[in-house]
Amino acid sequence: MDLNDKVAYITGGTHGIGFGVAQVLLEAGMRVAISGRKFEIAQKSAMALSTDENRVIGLQSDVTQAEDEEKAVRSIIDKFGRLDVVLANAGVGHFAPVHQLSTENWNQMIDTNLTGCFHTLRASFESLKETEGYYITLASLAGTNFFENGAGYNASKFGVVGFTQAAMLDLRQFNIKVSTIMPGSVKSEFNNHEPSEKDAWKIQPEDIGILVLDLLKMHPRTLPSKIEIRPTRPDLKDKV
Repeated sequence: MDLNDKVAYITGGTHGIGFGVAQVLLEAGMRVAISGRKFEIAQKSAMALSTDENRVIGLQSDVTQAEDEEKAVRSIIDKFGRLDVVLANAGVGHFAPVHQLSTENWNQMIDTNLTGCFHTLRASFESLKETEGYYITLASLAGTNFFENGAGYNASKFGVVGFTQAAMLDLRQFNIKVSTIMPGSVKSEFNNHEPSEKDAWKIQPEDIGILVLDLLKMHPRTLPSKIEIRPTRPDLKDKV
């Protein structure tokens, strides 16, 4: 894919992984739309990425609401005229023993992490079909490795992996490429974490951006459909 002036849409792009990917794609010459649940925050994050409104826009969208994603995609088409890459990145996490996990927290994870990916894909399908674009989900190693206190989060991310791989089989007939990225520990604000120098051992958001860039530059005959990525030296976390 020739990336110059191509258009990417990143859900949950106001901070963390989404923001880091947006930075890398902008530096590669792409135009980028990021979304978040609050318009003011999305606008502020877009301005932090670039003051050039012809390169980046911030949009309000709650991915749990199908109509929000449909509106966001329409706004992108109205602004940039096309959509080439979608990263379904928005996600939340609540961690507790399954017998203590609230229905509210369960539903929020399933609705955001899993159903949100479906809403984003449905909203962007026609545009990606037109450009023979790329749809990518941000899953997690929690989508293959279950752990204590992770029942709800595991369920949502196992679902994302299965959803994405099935979508890959459905959409390849339209020359739409589909992949899921499954990171381990990433330096971000996820789960109310405050990033610091102690996170140096973790995957950095821009590392995910470089991975996305590599996927986009790969020859279209080849598709890495499921990519696991983890810190090289997790043992260093005890030495920071």
